[in-house]
Amino acid sequence: MDEPIYLDHNATAPLLPAVADAIRDASLRFPGNPGSQHEAGRKARRALEEARERIGQLLGARLDGQKPDRVFFTSGGTEANNLALLGLLGGSRADGTIPGRLAISAIEHPSVAEPANQLESSCWQVDRIGVDSNGVMLLDELEQVLQPMTRLVSLMLGNNETGVLQPLAEASTLCAEHGVLLHSDAAQVVGKLPVDFAGLNLAMMSCAAHKFNGPRGIGALIVRDDVAIRPTMFGGHQQADVRPGTESIALAVGMCTALECWHRESDVRRKRLTELRDSLENAILAELPTAIAIGRDAPRLPNTANIAFTGFDRQALVMALDMAGVACSTGSACASGSSEPSPTLTAMGLEKAAAEGSVRLSLGATTTKPEIDEATRRILLVCKRLQQSRNR
Repeated sequence: MDEPIYLDHNATAPLLPAVADAIRDASLRFPGNPGSQHEAGRKARRALEEARERIGQLLGARLDGQKPDRVFFTSGGTEANNLALLGLLGGSRADGTIPGRLAISAIEHPSVAEPANQLESSCWQVDRIGVDSNGVMLLDELEQVLQPMTRLVSLMLGNNETGVLQPLAEASTLCAEHGVLLHSDAAQVVGKLPVDFAGLNLAMMSCAAHKFNGPRGIGALIVRDDVAIRPTMFGGHQQADVRPGTESIALAVGMCTALECWHRESDVRRKRLTELRDSLENAILAELPTAIAIGRDAPRLPNTANIAFTGFDRQALVMALDMAGVACSTGSACASGSSEPSPTLTAMGLEKAAAEGSVRLSLGATTTKPEIDEATRRILLVCKRLQQSRNR
């Protein structure tokens, strides 16, 4: 088989060598439990807190003053989103009355949509905000659902399927005017574009290290100094009693190192990935007149292309591409293998034939131009073969 080409960085991005080295070094240098009082424990604690503080700084948290913002380490973006929603809103009233309202967009990742469903089953009212044909959240609908009982709005910063960026600054202004807290799932944007937690006036923000070439198994929830959340797990007093469990020094250092690597190369990476993505899209659209680049008319992440191969079955196409050595996906890895239409593409009003042929191609720090040129060749060849097979 030809050399494999990995175009599924939005699912998980390969670990950078520098990150792997940092993880190994931290594993050997800090054997102690950061909760222990002996010297080995204190050294581990210092390394952990240095990584926590640096991650917060790079993401725009306010860490000075008597009441700084807090950075809670989690097992990843899914736990961070669950902690944000359920830690703030979890629980129901014994009399069955509505505790309050939560608003989310119609295109949220399952790790936000499913906790919202759980809250809805506990008598919370959940308002779902629509999007336009490019997948951009409708701000007028957001303003309409901001009611006196609205306790929280949760909106992703960048869509994991289409890469379309959401108008979070405008949404933040609306929420502030109505005195409503705003949480953002920024998992697909952190490590790809600059993110300023305090500048966006967010109450909470989630991210995951493996989305930006860091280790799997660690993420973070940044919480503003004046926002109180409850634990959703129990069994320890770590992380201010909010998130129990012994913290991994190696994973925290690895996450910090990956973010530092992006920070040093951010402008170069953004320009290079945008050029590679556009090259990939343009070549495919030029050869396949029925193909559509979804969300192309809206601001997008520099690394993400979602192409509707109209007339093709997305599952069959992804499997054929895998056989040809091109790794890509039909959307969120958390919904991988589902035959149901994508909620994001459905919310956008995409025609059925286009939605059924939608394939996400996501690039990353390790993607090269020769890989994109070869991937384009393989994709077009696979499409030609599938067309010929279908026409027999």
